[in-house]
Amino acid sequence: MFSLEGKVAVVTGGGSGLGLATVKRFVKAGASVVMADMRDCSDLAKEVGCAFVQTDVTKEEQVENLMKTAVELFGPLDVVINNAGIISPEQLIDDAVLEDYEKLYRVNALGVLLGIKYGARYMKDGGSIVNTASNSANGDFSGYGAYIASKCAVVGITKAAAVEYAPRKIRVNCICPNTIDTPMAYAEGCETELQLVGILTPLARMCKPEEAAALFHFLASDDCGYITGEDIYIDGGMKVGHGDNKVRFIMEALAAAEDS
Repeated sequence: MFSLEGKVAVVTGGGSGLGLATVKRFVKAGASVVMADMRDCSDLAKEVGCAFVQTDVTKEEQVENLMKTAVELFGPLDVVINNAGIISPEQLIDDAVLEDYEKLYRVNALGVLLGIKYGARYMKDGGSIVNTASNSANGDFSGYGAYIASKCAVVGITKAAAVEYAPRKIRVNCICPNTIDTPMAYAEGCETELQLVGILTPLARMCKPEEAAALFHFLASDDCGYITGEDIYIDGGMKVGHGDNKVRFIMEALAAAEDS
């Protein structure tokens, strides 16, 4: 079950964090994988047992070259994971800098758009495309407007693509994780999220990259051939409601305020 034996997969943002966890899992499941990243990860790719193509997902010609090279190496694509993404420091809308919004949109949204466009072009009928959105697409903390907007766009692009590529039986989905324990979670300027994730999440912890990679694996496999157009949350219960840890924190804060 959930075998990727004989599948050809491309993973963008594959050099670290969730992308790297996904590459490792796919290789272990039997797929021929092409790792893509802005950084030179050639040595890492050799260590993991996959191919590597250095790629800036905001450059259309580079994304097409990535998909074309993957086909030249292993044959037509079965799976594309559009995972490359960035975050920016907290910034209130009242202080919005247009260039910051544009930068996040180019990488997080247009990078996914290009991955879908050229991934599907070099993909077998019946393939699977999975994009990394975020639980931020359901709203998030104050100051995350640029990131929220870019990830909402990923959800929208996913749903549009699912309809357009359905005649070819290509499934298009996205995952919406909360904070994943990767280097991006510790980026300068994003301290608020890191401090609050254990309080606001009913499971009281960050998502592990391997856990989100497992969801990619499921959606990439033929076993879930009837799932398309979905934004699937993997957020430790944040979307469902308030965990005891959050209630306890609030009650303790209220009690402390009364005593002061």
